[in-house]
Amino acid sequence: MKIIVDAMGGDNAPQAIVQGALDAHKAYGVEILLVGRAAEVLRAVEACGEKTLPAGVEIRDASEVVEIADDPATAFKMKKDSSLTVGLNLLKAGAGDAFVSAGSTGALLAGATLLVKRIRGIRRAAMGPVIPTATGRAILCDCGANAECTAEYLLQFAYLGNYYAKRVLGIESPRVGLLNIGAEEEKGDTLRHEAYALLTQASEAGRIRFIGNIEANDVMLGGADVVVADGFTGNVMLKGLEGTAKFLLKELKKVFLSSTKTKLAAAMVKGELGGLKKALDPGETGGTPFLGISRPVIKAHGSSDARALCNAVLRAKEYAESGFIADIEANIDLMRVERPAEKV
Repeated sequence: MKIIVDAMGGDNAPQAIVQGALDAHKAYGVEILLVGRAAEVLRAVEACGEKTLPAGVEIRDASEVVEIADDPATAFKMKKDSSLTVGLNLLKAGAGDAFVSAGSTGALLAGATLLVKRIRGIRRAAMGPVIPTATGRAILCDCGANAECTAEYLLQFAYLGNYYAKRVLGIESPRVGLLNIGAEEEKGDTLRHEAYALLTQASEAGRIRFIGNIEANDVMLGGADVVVADGFTGNVMLKGLEGTAKFLLKELKKVFLSSTKTKLAAAMVKGELGGLKKALDPGETGGTPFLGISRPVIKAHGSSDARALCNAVLRAKEYAESGFIADIEANIDLMRVERPAEKV
């Protein structure tokens, strides 16, 4: 298993990216192909305490870097020797089993779509982050790749999330919910009504387990294993969850440090608090897959440190080994919506 890593992508590149990739190499036995400015990457390797490249770790030179200020839609074309573009082309050519980048989300999505390509029949790729819930984990699909959607897109997102939950999260019969402003069937706008009808048809045919609409507050309580949303709504929800988690942890810290009594209480529940903090930490998830792309592409958070990047490589390994893409390819005919023939 070889994971291609964009060594120059992210706020903390290349040092934290290289450190995380080396940690993943040691921890999970994966081969690593670091893509970036060779001299800078080598210095980062040396700063990690490695005098020479470890066996199973390679460097591929790429002279350019996609910056956050670059136009996401064209950056991978304008900078053909960037670490992002070179890495995606290596993935397309079969030089690795998955690609990980903490760089520009828009540029990565555009490059993955136009260079690596979507699975034939998939209308739009979707971002599918795994979020913690009261009963375990759920996948949110989409969370930002597609601000405007059709009902067919949402149907395909449901299938993508369903197969990912089965293959990667190990959920035998995932419950699929449509994110909406109410649980009742008649709630929501035209898009939600049309998607509800398509999801119901798929459920009645035994292809997915659609449980109806789900509200955002029920998501965190474990109301569904797959949460289907357009990218705009899903992104608002995800950012809201991240902000709420940070707020709660900050307030808990203030409470436990407010007096001698609460400090003693904090010492008694230190382990449990650590578990809560870990569950709410995006760095533990590591990265978000672009579901629907023909090869595994993982987007790590832009502010990833070494631990988060290491976890992103683990997510890439799990994804590449899961058989998810083969499932989608084998069942793509179920995910299409028949459209009326155009009038001549």
